[in-house]
Amino acid sequence: MQVFRRFQVPAAARGAVYAVGNFDGLHRGHRAVIGQAGDIARKLGASHGVLTFEPHPRRFFSPNDPPFRLTPFALKMAILAGWGVDQTVAVPFDAALAATEAEDFVRGRLAADLGVKHLVVGHDFGFGRKRTGNVAMLQAMGAELGFGVTVITPQSATDGELFSSRAIRSHLQAARPREAAERLGRWWCVEGVVQHGDKRGRDLGFPTANMMLGDALQPTLGIYAVRAGYQEAGGAWRWFDGAASLGTRPQFEGQGVKLETFLFDFDGDLYGKTLRVAFVAWLRPELTFPSLDAFLAQMTEDCRVARKALADAKATAPGLAADLNAAAPSGVAG
Repeated sequence: MQVFRRFQVPAAARGAVYAVGNFDGLHRGHRAVIGQAGDIARKLGASHGVLTFEPHPRRFFSPNDPPFRLTPFALKMAILAGWGVDQTVAVPFDAALAATEAEDFVRGRLAADLGVKHLVVGHDFGFGRKRTGNVAMLQAMGAELGFGVTVITPQSATDGELFSSRAIRSHLQAARPREAAERLGRWWCVEGVVQHGDKRGRDLGFPTANMMLGDALQPTLGIYAVRAGYQEAGGAWRWFDGAASLGTRPQFEGQGVKLETFLFDFDGDLYGKTLRVAFVAWLRPELTFPSLDAFLAQMTEDCRVARKALADAKATAPGLAADLNAAAPSGVAG
């Protein structure tokens, strides 16, 4: 997949069918939009594209908000590439773009710069300065400028809840990773470079891979059953079951939130590797214990419960492991 960071794409990349949106999370609703764009592209003999915005517009308008991203940029590009998207235009959302009038966005960016052949958007798609543009305006201008527009109706889970990034964030922040995963279509993941810690876990018999969440959403703190993997030099992925602590390590008066992952049945060096951690089940909140022996006994119990939770998840929801092996495209064009 080619990735472009501006509207002005090479001539060979013009004339694509684009799904357009922020697509944070790439959940099942987003997949319906992007999948429809792929179907139309194949029928028209055109490239299958995604037009999105990085950083997320919310970061521009509310820079002091705590981290909220469900799918940071690198992982987002990896998943799109795995979905068979030919090209993604991920333009920076800045003051100039925020000030662009809706009509100018359609004429200048979509028609003139990208030469779009067809667009696919969600039912609530808004664009232009103060989101004054809507799907009716987009359809009318598309008819005038020579491109088609398909609007996808709201998509919902079996319980009737609409697929939305906001709902998924709520599930993750309420210790419901399974419900979040069922709406995402995969286990929610974070990625990060494994850092050196205080090595206390290794001394206690539970060596952990330590990561920061970066700009990813912070879910409920506590102990989780996880799947963790990294990509080897040849491109193959290695995955391990594990238990992870997301929190401030109150037993040892830690500071700042850190993700510490203990991989079952692993013996090796992960320092400096990019680790992908999938949150499968929340086990318990962070606690303090009266003694080190009590703390170690609880860690042993956490690992037992995590193994069971992971086995249950594999048996009851094998499809949620989809996209875990998504690999990032090799290059990003300017």
